[in-house]
Parts: sequence; structure tokens; C-alpha cells
Amino acid sequence: MAASVCAFILALYALRGSAAGSGGLSAPTKVRLTSYNMDLVLRWDPPDGTTDGLTYTAEYRSSATGYNNVCTNTSALECEFTSSSITVHGSYTGRVRAHRGAEKSSWVESNVIDMDRQTFIGPPNVTLHVIGTSLEVSIKDPVFKHSELRETYTSATYNITYWKSSSKEEVNTISDMMQDRVVLSNLDAMSEYCVQVQIITNMNPRPSEYSDVVCERTGDVDAAPWVAAVVAFVVMAAVVALVVTLVVYWTRISKFLCPEVVLPPHFKESLLLNDPNSIYPVSLPSEHCDQVSIIADHRTEEEEEEEGGCSTQPDTSQEGG
Repeated sequence: MAASVCAFILALYALRGSAAGSGGLSAPTKVRLTSYNMDLVLRWDPPDGTTDGLTYTAEYRSSATGYNNVCTNTSALECEFTSSSITVHGSYTGRVRAHRGAEKSSWVESNVIDMDRQTFIGPPNVTLHVIGTSLEVSIKDPVFKHSELRETYTSATYNITYWKSSSKEEVNTISDMMQDRVVLSNLDAMSEYCVQVQIITNMNPRPSEYSDVVCERTGDVDAAPWVAAVVAFVVMAAVVALVVTLVVYWTRISKFLCPEVVLPPHFKESLLLNDPNSIYPVSLPSEHCDQVSIIADHRTEEEEEEEGGCSTQPDTSQEGG
């Protein structure tokens, strides 16, 4: 009943627009309000006939408010209302009219859109991870313009379809999965499998677009997940222990790698006695000096002859013998 009333109202607006435009500027055609991933865009086609010098004004309204002007004197054939006060559970209508100079056409209204029930949901993003002969499917929801998918559709589920690439006739399906990570087991080893995912919501009767087909080859043996975890833990522990050892014993390690040079004491003394201008270190011997006294001798020759000591006169007693 409500749909019939809406269709009747739209028909009246269309007839009024045609009547008003018969004597003036023709109105835009094929006016439609669309929503993709919770955006809101009004689109239209130009009026019949010439389109030179045409501009457009577009507005929208909710079920509880009047029209809000968003695009004025635009030459584009669309107007986005997403940046305005749009809610994911609101109901909206748009309208547009054409301008050429002082002329203007009548308004043409669009269809009504209930955002959460009629928005087109884009495809999810899917990646595959090999775990031995199994495949882990990781799913990421499409990005909404307003809110997030799980906030708008709290009971959304995934339909996962997968098949062996060599036998596309044998298709397997997992339905009503709420987890965004699913492990596909019991697969053939060293075989390529392809996966595709679609989102099903509890409020929107239209499912999402299918994801891109993603293919991956399984391994040759089952891998124990705890092995990778243990290896990662051991590597991290070794790195942490090495860092702690370097920090705590850095002084000792640096002294071991770059030891200090310690000279013997006599080398140090020799270096202190060296000529600072000399480039060769020479060790100088220590000198010992004794005190010397000089006494002058003033004796005469007669005094020397009287001394019984040594005489300088020759012995003549033996001569002539």
C-alpha cells in the first residue's frame, strides 16, 4: 500500500514538472537517488533538447526534515549528499532542477531510499594463508562512508565458497559464518584452491557483491602451529638476552675488545727525561759526580831537595866506576 502511494505521488510530481516545463525550460530526466556503502548520491540525465549553458541545483530531505540545499549552479550530473547529516538508519529523498540564465525548470523528485535496507554493499577483501595442507581465510569488511558494517548490521554473516582449481564442478560452501577468520581443512596437499566470499545481512535483503576470486596452493605436509610459535619465542628470547648482556656488561666488553696500554714504570721515567723536541725516545743513563779540589804547589827547588822523597838529581856516585 505504501509503495503504491509513493508511486502515485511521484507520478503527480512528474506530470507537474512536464506541465511547468512545456512553456519554459525542460526539467532533468531519470532522476534517481542511490547509495553504495552508505554514501548518498543524487544522479540525473539532462533535459531533452539542447544542454548548452545548463546548470543544476540539487537538494535532499529526510523523512523528518525539509529540503537542504547542497549543490547550486553545478554543471555536473550528480550531487553527493554523503558529507551532510546523513544517518545509516535514515530515509531520504532528493530533487533537482535545471537553470539557464534567468530560466529554470520545475523540480523533479527522486525515489526514496532507506539507507540500511537499500544501500548496495561492496565486496569484502579476502586473503589466504597456507597452514600445511589447510588454508586460513581472512576476511575484511568493506569501508562504509558512515559507521561500520558491524555497527550497522550486527548479525552480518559470511558465505564462503571454495573449490579446487582443477575441478571447478566440485564447489563447497560454508554459510552463516560470523568469524572473519576461517580455516579450510581436509584439503589435498600441493593443490591450488580458490575462495570467494559474500556478506549476508539481517536487514538488507540484497547480499553484498562477491569478493574477488583468490587462489592459493596448499603445502605438502601438515604444519604444527606450535612449532612456529616456539621458534619465534626462542628467537625473541635470544635477542632480548643478547641486548641485556650488552647493556649490563658493556664496560667489561669494551675493555676486553679495546684494552688499555699500561707502560712499565722505567718506561714512564725514560719518557719523562726525553727531549720533547726529539722524535726518538732515548733513555739517558744517570750521572754520578764526585767533588774535586785543586791545590796549587808553591815550593822552591831547595825545599824539594831537602825532602827525602823523590829527587830529580841524577846519581853521579856510580859514574866513572
